[in-house]
Amino acid sequence: MTIVPPLLRLASAEDVDAITRLIASETLPAVEVARWLSSFWVLDDAGTLVGCAGIERYGEAALLRSVVVASTLRGSGEGARMTGRALTFARDDGARRCYLFTMTAAEFFSRFGFERCRLDDFEPAAQESWQWRAISGNEDLAAQVIPMRADL
Repeated sequence: MTIVPPLLRLASAEDVDAITRLIASETLPAVEVARWLSSFWVLDDAGTLVGCAGIERYGEAALLRSVVVASTLRGSGEGARMTGRALTFARDDGARRCYLFTMTAAEFFSRFGFERCRLDDFEPAAQESWQWRAISGNEDLAAQVIPMRADL
């Protein structure tokens, strides 16, 4: 029996609610999904979304956000496949650097060249993101997250 991996594809307008639920299921902020939908990637398992990752562009900077994989797929390589595709998309779209925030997955993201940095290390364009603004304005939240940066 051959197991077919989920289809990795760009998100569509019909996916917004499912992406929002998937992000919220991991207690991540499901904010501005529709705004950045054209740069969201999803894992589609026969019509059920089982993963997502978004890219937000700010000039030459990108922000990788909302990387979520269903618990049944963790450890399968699907999260890495989706993350790699999102980063390739950002690079092909002209981003030179990518930033992210994580609470628990710094080791995972380090496989893609991400290194820990400080909030102040985010370039001015990336500081325009809703995530940077929310985190930099909340000392308690800033103490919980790990900011990371990678050159693309």
